[in-house]
Amino acid sequence: MSTLKIYEYPESVLRQKAKRIEKITPEIKQKLSDMLETMYLDDGVGLAANQVGLLERLVVIDVSHEKDDPKPLKMINPEIIKHSDETSEGEEGCLSLPDQSAVVERYDTVTVRYMDEEGMEHTIEGKGLLSVALQHELDHLEGKLFIDRISPLKRNIIIRKLRKDKRRN
Repeated sequence: MSTLKIYEYPESVLRQKAKRIEKITPEIKQKLSDMLETMYLDDGVGLAANQVGLLERLVVIDVSHEKDDPKPLKMINPEIIKHSDETSEGEEGCLSLPDQSAVVERYDTVTVRYMDEEGMEHTIEGKGLLSVALQHELDHLEGKLFIDRISPLKRNIIIRKLRKDKRRN
């Protein structure tokens, strides 16, 4: 396994739509493992392929707490097939927008269909942090960032902070 470079805003790959995986190959399995290693190294709870420069519909998520055993999800071609009518707001951040966060409104519950590394189809119902992580990562696959779900004023403040931080580095 190896760690991958995490692309940061405003890299164009973050705004592109990922393509469906047609065949699960050893390379796809390796990419998922590398993504998971990268996510853990950067203390994330989710990572989409766009964030590491890959335009493929791959997502890894692990919302287990540090005290718990890891419970990684490796998802191929995930899609939301159902969501609750109820929504909640919560603070979100993103490895591709370092040190930035905002309050984002998301569905309380989502049901996602995906394939695992062996090509088996699964559905998972996400509530709480899992629901947020699923929606956040699947947004990435569509070229969307959490800042697209907040007010233009708040979005511009975050973008200015990111640009200022880039100039310092």
